[in-house]
Amino acid sequence: MEPESAIPEWLRTERTVQARAPESFQPSYELYTSRFPRNTKDVVLAVIGAQYKTRELDNGAAIQTISSFISSASTPTPSRPGYHDFAAVTDNRGFFNIAILAYWTSKQAYDDWFATSGFGAWWTADVCGENHGWFFEVFYPSIDRLETVLTTTAPEGVSRLGESVSGPIQEHVYWGSMRDRLPIAQTDELLGDPVDAQNGTTALNGRTDQPGRIRVQGRKNLTVIRSGQDWSVAEPEERRLYIDSMQPPLMRGMDFLRDHGDEVGCFSCRFMEVVSVDPATGVAGKGTDKTFCLAYFDNLSSLERWSREHRTHLAIFAEFGRYAKAMGDRMSLRLFHEVLVLEPQQQVFEYVGCHEGTGMLTSL
Repeated sequence: MEPESAIPEWLRTERTVQARAPESFQPSYELYTSRFPRNTKDVVLAVIGAQYKTRELDNGAAIQTISSFISSASTPTPSRPGYHDFAAVTDNRGFFNIAILAYWTSKQAYDDWFATSGFGAWWTADVCGENHGWFFEVFYPSIDRLETVLTTTAPEGVSRLGESVSGPIQEHVYWGSMRDRLPIAQTDELLGDPVDAQNGTTALNGRTDQPGRIRVQGRKNLTVIRSGQDWSVAEPEERRLYIDSMQPPLMRGMDFLRDHGDEVGCFSCRFMEVVSVDPATGVAGKGTDKTFCLAYFDNLSSLERWSREHRTHLAIFAEFGRYAKAMGDRMSLRLFHEVLVLEPQQQVFEYVGCHEGTGMLTSL
């Protein structure tokens, strides 16, 4: 089958920025991307969570509260999230973070939900005084500022909002292919804020008039990546290989971005586990054999540079090559990623009672 472009026909335009693909390049294996309806203008990802000093302090109340808004009967069905995950991580300070990652098919649907579910009124009121912190991070990429990759035709993350999955795509397995899959990159270099730009305290950035609440303003071409792994259907042999061989370098890479991300332009990296949640109590249960990295970079070039040059990502890349060779056609590991390159007004970051290493608080 002849590979197709990751950029759908209706988003293609004459390039003023040169593609990164080598001349006459043909990918050596198949990857896929999500296809959205032609009338899609934007999508929304909201990360709404709670931060506890220890996991034992999580009594489920925070997730129950958020879940009540996510599934609110007062919100028309088209305005509710099209898909959501529960995920958790213990960070490098020992704090337990649990969140809902929710996706909407449009900014309009999200705005309707924010207003009708009661979440907006609740969030903008004083939510301090709990035994935990809150974090609220929202991204509204226009459809030309989003790209996705899937190793199978099973959708994950934002791809679950699409109407279909593509056939095998052309733009992958070469350095720069991530950029080549972004429609906006046909005509935009996607440069970030100048190195000396300050993210200081202003009316839109820093402490608000509510004690404990901090707002961080958006940054030019902030780059968000959610990159996931799913070994839930793996047979015992592949499961052992993944856990013993593939997972260790992956975790070392994520730990580097979490602990030393400032060296490579990464503000925040959470390596989260998708978890089940008891609907009666809101308490996180067992993992689901699914993990993902959620990371925020100062611009696309920084993410590209870490991927292409840094020893931690090169180790992940090399180990995956060995893993894929060992498993061959028997490989059932599913991988995906979604990359958002955002304008300042397409970002919301608010934190209530969280430590300064949380999310974009590191940029202040």
